[in-house]
Amino acid sequence: MASLVGDVMHLKIGATEKWPTDVAFFQPYQVEQVTLPDYSNCLAVRTFLSMSGLKFDLQLKTNAEEMSPSGRVPFLKMGAFLVAEFDPIVANVNMRGLSISAHLDETERSEMTAYITMVHTVLYNAELYLSWIDKDIFASTTRPRYGSVHPWPLSWILPWKRQMEVKSRLNACGWIDKTKENVLDEIKACLQALSDRLAKNTYFFGEKPTELDALVFGHLYNLITVRLPDSKLTGSIQNYRNLVDLCTRIEGKFYRDIQEN
Repeated sequence: MASLVGDVMHLKIGATEKWPTDVAFFQPYQVEQVTLPDYSNCLAVRTFLSMSGLKFDLQLKTNAEEMSPSGRVPFLKMGAFLVAEFDPIVANVNMRGLSISAHLDETERSEMTAYITMVHTVLYNAELYLSWIDKDIFASTTRPRYGSVHPWPLSWILPWKRQMEVKSRLNACGWIDKTKENVLDEIKACLQALSDRLAKNTYFFGEKPTELDALVFGHLYNLITVRLPDSKLTGSIQNYRNLVDLCTRIEGKFYRDIQEN
């Protein structure tokens, strides 16, 4: 409880002004180093900040994880304050009176929160599983990328250490014993729910984007464009045309160029 109170106080103290002019956005190197789940999170936060019209200076660091107050990326440095990960960064922006979902009513806000939780629970855990548990993807993609910026033996030790941490997390949330097919089924169910909610709308809640749109874009754009040994996942996403169109729409409006990883 003390940690939770401390996090809330930290957010409030760091959100006493509008948007600072010296905000730095820290993430691992995009092309050489960052893993699938980490890049989804980085892309989601960058998209959210772009939707909010908030400027930042992108800083690529090999030790971004170690620099982060939570041990996860991305994180923002705003003066003396550090804020890491999607939800705390969104909360910090909202506390400054800069919310992009202020137009939602209470029922819509509760619904948005439920969908955000689903994306965190399903898509993020699925990306962790595919990246760190699936043997082919781990050997061909995750391990070489995660260890690429470190000399031997750290290039072997650090991926192994991170894999143990991911296994512990997935075990705690009941994902470690799933098969790859189970995971793909979880993803499909999540995509179907998102597709049903989006329907023919421009964004999930009408004509204005919210943090849910940013989060979904971060995960789906990454999963569509990432190069993996198995193309089943990319193919399954393409079946949800309105979600693919959402990604295309957001990319066209908020990005001039995004390098594929």
